[in-house]
Amino acid sequence: MTEEEIQNEKKKIDGMSQCEMAELRRFAPAGHPYFDRRSPLCEYFAKRFKGFTPELSKGIGWERP
Repeated sequence: MTEEEIQNEKKKIDGMSQCEMAELRRFAPAGHPYFDRRSPLCEYFAKRFKGFTPELSKGIGWERP
């Protein structure tokens, strides 16, 4: 990824709610760049995402939207 692409993706992450981040975390396909430890976006997403609460987890469920 270029630096410009990385910055654009960071802006997308910054615009996501915790619920959106949780849904992505739970349902993202394998190899998604936000969860690939070789990607600079992985650490950025992890720092921004505060984790699952029981309410958040129940709210998004286990079935793909």
